Amino acid sequence: MRDSATAAKTTYIDLIRHGEPEGGVKFRGSLDDPLSNLGWSQMESAITSTDQWDVVVASPLKRCRAFAEHVASTDDLPCHIEPELREISFGEWEGKTADVIEKESGDLIRQFWADPLNNTPPGAEPLTRFQTRVISGWNRWLDNLEGKRVLMVCHGGTIRMILAEVLGIPLEKSFAGVAIPFACRSRIRIDQTEYGRFSAMVSHSPLINTSNPSVS
Repeated sequence: MRDSATAAKTTYIDLIRHGEPEGGVKFRGSLDDPLSNLGWSQMESAITSTDQWDVVVASPLKRCRAFAEHVASTDDLPCHIEPELREISFGEWEGKTADVIEKESGDLIRQFWADPLNNTPPGAEPLTRFQTRVISGWNRWLDNLEGKRVLMVCHGGTIRMILAEVLGIPLEKSFAGVAIPFACRSRIRIDQTEYGRFSAMVSHSPLINTSNPSVS
């Protein structure tokens, strides 16, 4: 009975970053570009016929929402849109490539990747505020979907906040430690036990031959 009760309280969440959006590789943040044809292909390659989910949760931005709704419709699953999972706002960097930002801002872009906590882009959402809203949404769905198998479609920055929470990564190092290319998948296992909630990353699977920044 103890093993059965524990198993019923185990939640699996497959985090998947969106594929390449229309307009190519650049800092998007709150910009709402849809997936390109390549992006759709990347997302389709990231899931398999053996995947089994009970529910889908997604960021409201088109590059996440459209594919999430497609999977949910195909597999007859409920799909929930969570505004707090949207990407961080990059302020004046939005819509610009890394090369353009480097020309305009010098070394700030490298400083941002090394320590985003203390190197906020001009006009951007502070990292602490971003972390607070993402983890608020994350914890709410952990409570609501306990014991389920969940597909969560979101962004590179959003996934970094969740992995930092799960793995205990300091916020100032949260953008530098793990590669999260387009259509990357990370599986999180959450066990709710009599001793509390325990979370762990059990797999992390970037697509092969993807070269792109970790946030878009």
